[in-house]
Amino acid sequence: MDNDNDDLGRLSFLPDFFEQIGFPLNLINVLLIILAFFILKGVITFIESYLKVLYQQLFMRDIRITNIKLLNTYSFKSFLKSDPGRIQNTLSAEVGRVNMAYKSYFRAIEYGVLVLVYVILAFTANAEFALIVAIGGTISNFLFKWLFKRTKFFSKKYTLIAHRFQGFLIQHVAIYKYLKATGYNKSYGGKLIDQIDELEEVQKKLGIVDSTLKALREPITIMIVVIAILIQVKYFNPDIGLIILSLLFLYRAMTFLMSLQEHWNKFLASSGALDNLKDFTKQLRLKKEKNGDKRFDRLKKEMKLDNVTFHYDSHIILKNINFEIFKNESVAIIGESGSGKTTLINILAGLIIPERGELYIDGVSTRDLDLYSYRKRIGYISQEAPMFNDSIYNNVTLWATKSSDNLEKFNMVLKQAEIFDFVYTLENKENEFLGNNGINISGGQRQRLSIARELFKDVDFLFMDEATSALDGETERAIQSNIDQLKGKYTIFMIAHRLATIINADKIILLKDGEIEAIGSFLELLDISESFREMISLQGMSIEKENYINKLK
Repeated sequence: MDNDNDDLGRLSFLPDFFEQIGFPLNLINVLLIILAFFILKGVITFIESYLKVLYQQLFMRDIRITNIKLLNTYSFKSFLKSDPGRIQNTLSAEVGRVNMAYKSYFRAIEYGVLVLVYVILAFTANAEFALIVAIGGTISNFLFKWLFKRTKFFSKKYTLIAHRFQGFLIQHVAIYKYLKATGYNKSYGGKLIDQIDELEEVQKKLGIVDSTLKALREPITIMIVVIAILIQVKYFNPDIGLIILSLLFLYRAMTFLMSLQEHWNKFLASSGALDNLKDFTKQLRLKKEKNGDKRFDRLKKEMKLDNVTFHYDSHIILKNINFEIFKNESVAIIGESGSGKTTLINILAGLIIPERGELYIDGVSTRDLDLYSYRKRIGYISQEAPMFNDSIYNNVTLWATKSSDNLEKFNMVLKQAEIFDFVYTLENKENEFLGNNGINISGGQRQRLSIARELFKDVDFLFMDEATSALDGETERAIQSNIDQLKGKYTIFMIAHRLATIINADKIILLKDGEIEAIGSFLELLDISESFREMISLQGMSIEKENYINKLK
């Protein structure tokens, strides 16, 4: 037995150990040890796989939720400059690629540990032979480094092309009707196909690098082992039994080393997504909206803009804006295109903080205000009247529970917006689906549902950004009548091009080149502003005050 043990080299202590504990290494005992070892291996493998899946899901969930929360606090000014394709791609496809990177990274670590274990065993059996193979493996790694570098390059390129593809895809869906109606859908679709071709080309190159790595794996392993055996036999004249034992360990080590390199390459193939996600998250944190801690409950008295100035890059949009608005007043903002109307509305809505000057709400600056609580009190009605691809009920209530109280309130706001009769003539009534952005209903019906949605929210402010400008005359008059009925119940801000819709506004602010040219009621502006009278005339309206006195409410 001693001679047999000596053939094991430095591992000869193992059979001696089993002899000492009264467990001789006969055939039965060896088979039992092997069986116990593989049962234990199966249990450990299950635990490892279970924990791996558990932590992987926690990791991916944390990534998604963190970035969604950060996107919700992303400053509106930064959002206007951002690439929608990148946002879409990062929060969808790129997260999946990060998941692949996660799995490949930890698989590479796992193989790295196995390589280390087998190398230690090989060194224990025959240090000289193991050292020769280790040197050969290190040299071979320089070849793979070049392949790794190519993989990382193509991974980043894939991410950039995927951003562009998602951007084109978003626009294709958003303006599908226009593209279809003008026959430009096939031509624009060609842009998508070009991006797909570029993605597939990069994917092919990644596949070629991966295939090269796999093809080289075994030939290089065998070549290193063969060279090591020849050197060992020629220069060290060792015991052939120790060579074979060490060879078994080293072959396993080299096999795992090649698997490590393969999975490291797979990790690098997704590393572009990982780098992009890190940069994206960093940007969201860096451009996070600054939010105060003073909670807003309701408007009690007034809003005041004090010497407000705003730039977009180096271009001045608003300059030295000063005015005061009292609770439940209606304010119309007019002016030529590019005069700063939308920017002013964005500042009043708390979407943008002035670079200079202050917006005070009941004496509290928006810099100190909890903007989320403030915006919860705002109803926003735009020209587009955005609709969700969902039921009428969910569009109006924003997915409120279908309780009896909510249904009663839902029906009440439908009546206020004068669309109750239309909804209940539909086959599915309030459960009728509206289609993509409300494509199944008319523009006027969308606008009325939009008004109903803001009324359901129980708000203090109504912001109307050219809310009726895209409608026909009759529908515009009907909706304008709805809006006039809300006067005195809400603080209303309107951007309007059609001046006939703002006759009853308490205040009209006339902007020109980012500055206030005139401010006052409709009749007051007729008296004091030549620009206002010109705008009235250009729209075919009379500039005589007597023609409007009877129309004022």
